[in-house]
Amino acid sequence: MKYYIIAGEASGDLHGSNLMKALYKEDAAADIRFWGGDLMQKAGGTLVSHYKDRAFMGFFEVLRNLNKVLVFIKFCKKDIEQFQPDVVIFIDNSGFNLRIAKWAKQKGFSTNYYISPQVWASRPGRLKGIKRDVDKMFVILPFEKEFYEKYEYEVTFVGHPLIDAIADRKQVGEYKFREEFKLGKQPIIALLPGSRKQEIIKMLSVMLSLVDDFSAYKFVIAGAPSQDFSFYERIIGDKKVSFIDNRTYDLLSVSTAALVTSGTATLEAALFKIPQVVCYKAGSISYQIAKRIITLKFISLVNLILDREVVTELIQNDFNRSTLKEELTKILDDTHRKKMFLAYFELEKKLGGKGASQKTAKLIVKGVTE
Repeated sequence: MKYYIIAGEASGDLHGSNLMKALYKEDAAADIRFWGGDLMQKAGGTLVSHYKDRAFMGFFEVLRNLNKVLVFIKFCKKDIEQFQPDVVIFIDNSGFNLRIAKWAKQKGFSTNYYISPQVWASRPGRLKGIKRDVDKMFVILPFEKEFYEKYEYEVTFVGHPLIDAIADRKQVGEYKFREEFKLGKQPIIALLPGSRKQEIIKMLSVMLSLVDDFSAYKFVIAGAPSQDFSFYERIIGDKKVSFIDNRTYDLLSVSTAALVTSGTATLEAALFKIPQVVCYKAGSISYQIAKRIITLKFISLVNLILDREVVTELIQNDFNRSTLKEELTKILDDTHRKKMFLAYFELEKKLGGKGASQKTAKLIVKGVTE
């Protein structure tokens, strides 16, 4: 059978790659064409467009690049029509995917969505379109099923694919990892400033401002697969830090604490049991718009899933050198760390066990063949 998958950003690439591997197990004759990244390309199939070419962050940035977005949408529709898939699979990336889903449904294609748009966070009005345009929705957060039930839309909770991604990774010994990147023996503070250029510029300079205040620790930047070191180098300047490209999981596995830009990385750090401070700063226009439409108490997945503040969130003006230093000091304290560890174990239980990608692949193949 023929599958057309559309993913955006590094996290979509990761989950898309694991879904593709599972689809190949379920359907040995699977023909997959996709929008994604390097990990999906390694899994097989045909790459149509790389997510890094579509990495626009925030409302203002999307508007500024609207012509490019419209060109991508037009090309995507044409490519789907030429490929004639048995099913179109959308992975997160709602701004792009919901537009394609509306068109695909009208054209008679089967539409499946893996990793729900965050309609529970903002613009619940999109639910009308989702119910109309998406045949099957597979959700990965436990509270999403209850949310959709309120709107009489049946979805399937499959568990979180990060559990699989972390459990199945090839583990590297701490000594070997430190030797490979000449990290010495100091405890490590991981810096995860995001994956898009706009957010890295805003986040990393503030994170780096703490380096001299915590001289007993080794600060290490987790490089995003979509950005070259030369881009980071201009921000780093003369700061004494290390940079490791595309090895975030290995870095988290040996870290003592982390400063993390809000997003999937907050959950990744929690599953590695790394105390963290969550950071977020958008452009002023984007932030003002977001503040008016987002109704959540929290921005980090850790706090949202547990429905209480477990990790501190420094948002917009609160994300500054002074408050970040104060919060990093807290998570290096043993008493505070123990409380966070207990909450992380509770979080993992709520996310369910392994097998999210395989469950989803089975359900997609079953749905297509019925």
